Amino acid sequence: MKHVFGPVPSRRLGQSLGIDPIPFKTCNWNCVYCQLGRTTPLTNIRRNYFPPEKIVDEVRAALESRQPGEIDWVTFVGSGEPTLHAGLGWMVLQVKGLTSIPVAVITNGSLLYRPEVRQELLAADAVLPTLDAGNEELYRAINRPWPSLTFESLVKGLIAFRAAYTGKLWLEVMLVHGLNDTEPALAKLAALVQQINPDEVHINLPDRPPAEPWVKPPDEECLLRASALLGGMARVVYPAEGVFDLSGYAEVVDAIVGIITRHPMLQEDLLRSLDRWTPAQIRAALADLAASGRARVILRYGRRFWTAATGRYGEVQGKVPATQHRRCRRQGHKDR
Repeated sequence: MKHVFGPVPSRRLGQSLGIDPIPFKTCNWNCVYCQLGRTTPLTNIRRNYFPPEKIVDEVRAALESRQPGEIDWVTFVGSGEPTLHAGLGWMVLQVKGLTSIPVAVITNGSLLYRPEVRQELLAADAVLPTLDAGNEELYRAINRPWPSLTFESLVKGLIAFRAAYTGKLWLEVMLVHGLNDTEPALAKLAALVQQINPDEVHINLPDRPPAEPWVKPPDEECLLRASALLGGMARVVYPAEGVFDLSGYAEVVDAIVGIITRHPMLQEDLLRSLDRWTPAQIRAALADLAASGRARVILRYGRRFWTAATGRYGEVQGKVPATQHRRCRRQGHKDR
């Protein structure tokens, strides 16, 4: 299938059937931690990138092929920003009509300042928007958005959506060491969380290969501080364990490309998910993909990740922007 994948294991959503409604890296943010690499070029145009009817047909076929209990959530999660698809609201309603399985939308939240986008997402059972920064400077340093998208519009959109939305609002916070894991940065985030009033705050870590090589996860002390400052609704979401369901693919090469285009994977995790094929078949497929340029290996944290060849990652060792780099300090110490 072109637009539907999985189910894939998720700490937040159990076994999630994924729906990808947009082309690879169609996004209005260029986050330093993005597992799919850099967004080049940025776009902020909403349109029907693919026919919504065909996407819903794929969802219907995927649901019909599964036994009850095999899927916990159906999740719109693009290899970019799903709200850029102009037919997203219609697709959410159509999928809700196909199944009693809850429907989630994972979004960066950047377009929630638009009333029509907020209206489209009201039908979802859960919406998971992103808030990584407590001010404009950090927003631009971490998320690197489309120029006209402001931090103020992001926050106002989140507050307005919460006021109208009765489903589960789970706010996603990606912590990057040296940027938004300091006590002052977390305090500003916490103040905004109180205004937005989500049902939960999910503290995420850049565990898959980030776009920029200098991106590192916070240490345990910083995670404890983040959990304390962001309140009782906050929890750290560690990487999910389990294998990806690749049973919908007949050929090993197609299975590999189908998953790493949306989820770059550690080599050992990829091998476990490909256990339908022999080790010799897997080795031959990986060698063929690397030689043909359809896939590549990215080294991060001293580990090998297989990613789509179209992903663009920073290879030169860079530094955290000097104006933002701070070490995590004990509570009560001033940030120098």
